[in-house]
Amino acid sequence: MTAPAFAPETEERLALARQVADAVLFEGYVLYPYRASAAKNRLRWQFGVLVPPAWGAECEEHDFQHTECLMEPKQGATLAVEVRFLHARRRTVQRVRPDGDFETVSELHLDDRVLVPWDEGAEERVELVAPVGQLLGDGIEFPFRRQAAEDTEPVLDAAGRTVGRLVRRSAEVSGVVRLSARELDGPYRTMRLTAVVENTTPWAPPEDGAADRDAALPHSLVATHLLMALDAGSFLSMTDPPEWAKAAVAACRNLHTWPVLAGEPGRTDLVLSSPIILEDHPAIAPESLGALYDATEIDEILALRTAALTDEEKREARGTDARAAAVIDLADSMPAEVLERLHGAVRGLREVTGESAGFPDEFAVQRPDTPWWDPASDAGFDPEHDRVMVDGRSVGKGSRVELRPGLRHTDAQDLFLQGRAATVEAVLHDVDGAVHLAVTVDGDPGADIRREQGRYLYFQPDEVVPLEDPR
Repeated sequence: MTAPAFAPETEERLALARQVADAVLFEGYVLYPYRASAAKNRLRWQFGVLVPPAWGAECEEHDFQHTECLMEPKQGATLAVEVRFLHARRRTVQRVRPDGDFETVSELHLDDRVLVPWDEGAEERVELVAPVGQLLGDGIEFPFRRQAAEDTEPVLDAAGRTVGRLVRRSAEVSGVVRLSARELDGPYRTMRLTAVVENTTPWAPPEDGAADRDAALPHSLVATHLLMALDAGSFLSMTDPPEWAKAAVAACRNLHTWPVLAGEPGRTDLVLSSPIILEDHPAIAPESLGALYDATEIDEILALRTAALTDEEKREARGTDARAAAVIDLADSMPAEVLERLHGAVRGLREVTGESAGFPDEFAVQRPDTPWWDPASDAGFDPEHDRVMVDGRSVGKGSRVELRPGLRHTDAQDLFLQGRAATVEAVLHDVDGAVHLAVTVDGDPGADIRREQGRYLYFQPDEVVPLEDPR
């Protein structure tokens, strides 16, 4: 077993997976409105926090993660493992006194930002490479440690004069990675890989119990997750395994983490084990222009809300953290046409249009030269007069039907309309050739408004039964 830098080909394979891993690493790092004073930013880091063993006994958080997955390594295969976590750095703010010395303050006002105390997260990586053969039996252990450190950064005003400084202190943390593998019975050369990451930091709260979670965080491994890559062989999906492997997958134990296939779709040589449950081959949405760190909202809403912050709120956010400052700058500089792209995307159409959702050349938006459908084909349809056969009867605008929504619909509210009578307002055809009936429900007091605004309910012909025309 060795712990060198990864080979270039391994680095290349990990590059795409790290985009998603970075999102895991900084999940909830700083929440909207991106100010340290906001109540939601006072309880930091909720995912993948491995606390010191002595602290874990006092709370519901854990000091380890346990990953198990199945792999089919080829003869002589090597496993590369990268443990990634944040190491909390406690930042204090000091200003220059008249005598030239420094004093600690709760905030320091500058023209463009307000600096306040804050816990920054420094990215840490533990890399190791081991032949798969060495993992059999008792496996291997790889201990690691990050020493305590302190550094200072001068704070300058607009004229370039030193008005204060930031002091960052990080505590010592230590841990261990345990890797082992066991061959499974069966016709295939399949192994169960076990990877355990454990915080072994000797820190303990004082005997009087005065310490709280905030005191334990500098000694914790925050947002911990694993990337594992085979140079020859493949992993099996834990969410959609082949039939013959389902029992073996069900027997795997995954505690405080979940492994998924990562990297480019179709590849099976890379796994991301994350404290946030993901699907196989997770990817960053191509419409996303940058990390916003707050998973409770979507990019469009966050961008609009962030741009609407007052100038004073933005000054405080910029002083909270460099990452928060980047979010403010991103929202302030986002062109309208780029913001429009955040409103929604139909990904299934991209194979037809060849359109890219990326924004190269300073947010340039690329659009196809021609539409992806034939506008002339629309001339053959008339929602006002088109009709469709349902149970041997012609149904069109004005027809009355009984609603019988199918279970395939994702909108559960449709089920409340089971058996209700409705009036067909239009017969619509989509670009895939499917037919949809736009209806208003009989007795709906808002039916006239729906007709005026064209906001109907939609059902397919096999979800309605024609009713006798009372006329």
